[in-house]
Amino acid sequence: MIGAGTAHADPADGASADGRAALGDAVLNERVEAAVESVDVLLIEDDPGDAFLAEELLAETALTTRITWVATLQEARDHLKGFRGCVLLDLNLPDGHGLDLLREVLQSAPAAAVVVFTGLDDEHEGVAAVAAGAQDYLVKGQVDGSLLGRSLRYSLERRRADENAHQLREARLRARENMRLERGLLPQVLLQRSPLSHRAYYRPGRKRAIVGGDFYDAVEKDGTTHIIIGDVSGHGPDEAALGVSLRIAWRTLIMAGVAESTVLPNLEAILVSERAQEEMYATLCMASMDTGEDRVRLRVLGHPPPMIVRGTSVEETPVTPQPPLGVFPVEDSDVDGVLLPRGSSLLMYTDGLVDAYDGEPPARLEVAGLRRLVTGILEQGVSLARLAEHVVDEAERSNGGPLQDDVAMLLISHDDDHGENGQRE
Repeated sequence: MIGAGTAHADPADGASADGRAALGDAVLNERVEAAVESVDVLLIEDDPGDAFLAEELLAETALTTRITWVATLQEARDHLKGFRGCVLLDLNLPDGHGLDLLREVLQSAPAAAVVVFTGLDDEHEGVAAVAAGAQDYLVKGQVDGSLLGRSLRYSLERRRADENAHQLREARLRARENMRLERGLLPQVLLQRSPLSHRAYYRPGRKRAIVGGDFYDAVEKDGTTHIIIGDVSGHGPDEAALGVSLRIAWRTLIMAGVAESTVLPNLEAILVSERAQEEMYATLCMASMDTGEDRVRLRVLGHPPPMIVRGTSVEETPVTPQPPLGVFPVEDSDVDGVLLPRGSSLLMYTDGLVDAYDGEPPARLEVAGLRRLVTGILEQGVSLARLAEHVVDEAERSNGGPLQDDVAMLLISHDDDHGENGQRE
């Protein structure tokens, strides 16, 4: 009778038990080996006896170490640049001493973890070294292999944590700067008295650590609605700052009642004076429409032409090609007239859309491809309120992933509903 909780085994099962034990040992050993970390160690120590002892102690640890030993700071300089492992540093070298020595090592290898060696009588130097940026300190004569291994692991993890914290601080600073720039680039439009309503949309490209130079604005002034969308060439803080300057300058010119025909020449003068490099320029599309009329005056400088959307119909606007702002002097830009009857919308966008790949590279979507894409979305019954988002999603699918460049879109609708002046999504 076998009691509960007991198991019956005959002698032949002994081999199986031994096999299971051996297998368990093998699995354990495999896990231990997998947990062993490989560390590059730069040992800076002028005493050969202490250097030999440090190497012997490291051999006792579970760490796999690749040790480089140098006896002077001069020799160490050849190894410190780009070093990302652990530096074991004696604070008393023939050509370097104390915290000045430590600071040079930290500056030369900012990605390395540094553990300093001190004498028993100089333990205060170790405390000061940690305060100055070292990850840990050890007292000579009081170190065994286990302590040295733990110190190396701790120092490497602390260095990684410090680096992660630094990157997080930088990311937060960039995010705050992005928000300030985006507020300047993408404003609250002033269309309360206009027969035109707007829906705006913005999506950053995949490589943006900072917003690009895409901008837009819309203002109703003295019975005329003025709209602009543009893109500064290049990406980065200089381009974003120039985009903010151009948008604010354009709004100021409009609000000041500057003649419509002289707005862009004045804007070009501001671009030339504010740009960081001479080769920087901006593409833009400016539209103006008088209240009670259904014809829009378009000025397009190096920018993709807008489209007219009515129901499921999408038409390209015929425009006169003109060079971007800042390439040649703009004395009086050509004006194209386009009908925008009630119930229709003007779709304006930056070139991040038309630069998307149309399936496999190198073919681009271009304006014709974008028109086809917008038409297909409208035929699926997508509302104007969601059109911009669906257009960018489809462009990303066509591109095979996130777009390379930022995209700003404006959908300007001609209707009598003054209550809806859409918000940026």
